Amino acid sequence: MGAFLDKPKMEKHNTHGEGNGLRYGLSSMQGWRVEMEDAHTAVIGLPYSLSMWSFFAVYDGHAGSQVARYCCEHLLEHITSNPDFRGGCSGGGDSINAEPSVESVKCGIRTGFLQIDEHMRAISERKHGADRSGSTAVGVMISPHHFYFINCGDSRALLSRKGRVHFFTQDHKPSNPLEKERIQNAGGSVMIQRVNGSLAVSRALGDFDYKCVHGKGPTEQLVSPEPEVYEIERAEAEDEFVVLACDGIWDVMANEELCDFVRSRLEVTEDLERVCNEIVDTCLYKGSRDNMSVVLICFPGAPKINPEAVKREAELDKYLQNREGGACKKHMTQHIPAEPGDKGKRQYRQSTDGGEGRMVTKVILKFKSNENKLTFAGVFECVYCGTPGGTSDGKCPPICLC
Repeated sequence: MGAFLDKPKMEKHNTHGEGNGLRYGLSSMQGWRVEMEDAHTAVIGLPYSLSMWSFFAVYDGHAGSQVARYCCEHLLEHITSNPDFRGGCSGGGDSINAEPSVESVKCGIRTGFLQIDEHMRAISERKHGADRSGSTAVGVMISPHHFYFINCGDSRALLSRKGRVHFFTQDHKPSNPLEKERIQNAGGSVMIQRVNGSLAVSRALGDFDYKCVHGKGPTEQLVSPEPEVYEIERAEAEDEFVVLACDGIWDVMANEELCDFVRSRLEVTEDLERVCNEIVDTCLYKGSRDNMSVVLICFPGAPKINPEAVKREAELDKYLQNREGGACKKHMTQHIPAEPGDKGKRQYRQSTDGGEGRMVTKVILKFKSNENKLTFAGVFECVYCGTPGGTSDGKCPPICLC
């Protein structure tokens, strides 16, 4: 079936941790893709006397997973060990133990990206066959006083502060005027919004087939490994959370929509793995066909458990348990939301059919807090054949083509 499977692989990889005044959770799923090409990094406490610093990143590989996997293991070391990162250290003459300046960190991150890209090229050439894989990279380095958001490609990071999206990185697409100008100056073209009609991102690590224009430096090639680095001062009482995710998430969820979803879930659970799993599941059912990875990093200002929200959650769970018996045992029925992005939407997975691990029902519900009832907003249809007309109690359409 080409690059896609006949049915999605829904097993998830999870991890979580806490320290340095933050908590994080992660979820990744292969989904419909033939291969899992995503990778991630999560480190609390950095080397070189930066124990109060943390680093998180998501790598979205393409044409293979080699570059993404190598970066998840080695990019941080390339950043923190290069002289540029330590070049403007403050706090005395011992640069190894002193904290680097803001400009040194930004310069060191850029240098680390260029170094690891050249290092991977050399490894590939020594193996007598260029590795054709590549990877985007999005990350955040967190110091006691600053966020350093890092982006190379079309994965994305965002910061939620005071109940709204305060910042998000810009995707590197070939259609962007500055990116397009560089591509054309290197002798390439942008067709169907792709580099030479093929690659959908204009910056990435790896992708060495697009980095061989003679006379051009590494940042002047068709595809550049240079990251954009954004520095933002932390606001301890106002910072809520940071989300890092690949385009398998952002293709189907807008920035504000995802932030609203995260805030609503943090009011009912402190389990960040669970929240990340629900994000991934939601994106799968919203139509994402890509690998999906998301990292959620929460700070003391994040939403807290809300007793009223917990109560509503329990009512929803009870309601779904009661209606499970009437759900179709032959077909899955899914709820198609009529109001995309509406706050308060919930996604559920009900029981499996005959213990075979097959999803029976997925429902997105909207709970109106000003009414003591649940309301559906949308049309039900059979997942297998698409026949519309299912009922709100989970039963299949009267006439089903499958």
